[in-house]
Amino acid sequence: MATKTLLSAQILLLTSLLFLVSGHEIVNSEEHPLVVSTWPFVEAVRAAWRAVDGGFSAVDAVVEGCSACEELRCDGTVGPGGSPDENGETTIDALVMDGETMEVGAVAAMRYVKDGIKAARLVMQHTGHTLLVGEKASAFAISMGLPGPTNLSSTESIEKWIKWKQNRCQPNFWKNVVPANSCGPYHGKKDFLKLSHRTCSEASRLLEDFKSSLPQVGVNNHDTISMAVIDKLGHIAVGTSTNGATFKIPGRVGDGPIPGSSSYADDEVGACGATGDGDIMMRFLPCYQVVESMRLGMEPKLAAKDAIRRIARKFPDFVGAVFALNKNGVHAAACYGWTFQYSVRSPEMDDVKVFTVYPDSAINNK
Repeated sequence: MATKTLLSAQILLLTSLLFLVSGHEIVNSEEHPLVVSTWPFVEAVRAAWRAVDGGFSAVDAVVEGCSACEELRCDGTVGPGGSPDENGETTIDALVMDGETMEVGAVAAMRYVKDGIKAARLVMQHTGHTLLVGEKASAFAISMGLPGPTNLSSTESIEKWIKWKQNRCQPNFWKNVVPANSCGPYHGKKDFLKLSHRTCSEASRLLEDFKSSLPQVGVNNHDTISMAVIDKLGHIAVGTSTNGATFKIPGRVGDGPIPGSSSYADDEVGACGATGDGDIMMRFLPCYQVVESMRLGMEPKLAAKDAIRRIARKFPDFVGAVFALNKNGVHAAACYGWTFQYSVRSPEMDDVKVFTVYPDSAINNK
């Protein structure tokens, strides 16, 4: 009996040493692998799950999941064919981050290439850079073998843009300006009065008539897929992909390709994903905040709420959400201004489960 007890102890010690050598604690196998994603993007989560459950790395699984969403054009705000800018063009923002190495690859305002998340991974794999932008990002992606150049517009996106033009290009993202015509070009108010050949009364009337209204943020114009995966070895990765805000000013880059804003991962702690009004959220790096809060011992639910509250206190009209995931597989989310849903697939689930999160009323009281 003593011999058997000694042998069992030796096996346990050897197993522990193997995990320590690889830099990981022993984890409950029921907690990993795990996939978490913003919104009910069920097919994307299934694609990531098939990859990670089949032994692929967290990074590879994230790319598989986000690629599926790009191909499906999730809600018209991921991948090609949606969210036209002021010129009627669709562009892509994407990011992938490896929580083991802390490497990041990202592309922003990328034209002519539909595979945003794959382009981001190529940046991470084959360059010493973090972020490539615009046409140069497109040229890089094509040179590395991705299909292109491709027209990223669709019949639906062009029709949406035409209707917007017919509505005098309202709403839009300009402020404190007036247009030379109903859809621009735009000038600062003082500059416009100096440049205008109209009479003073005509110019003043145009200033009074023009009221630029910012687009209302909602699930149909500001969606981002932000996904986190923990693989069978306990490594964590995150990825995001979006075609940005509808009717954005050309060249605009939102939070999607910004590390720490749309997503963030660290094997030692956990991960976070975000969606919403990226122009506001990126000013606070909410996902970096979430991970750092969890590093200090805060539970995922409280970390998510804290990050959202920091934004809401400064911008009470903003709309957004984050999910938080610690390295042990505990997940939670918080939102403001809308009802948020996020999707999860874990070993004990038969299929993807969608969780619904309601706005935290306590935020309004702070």
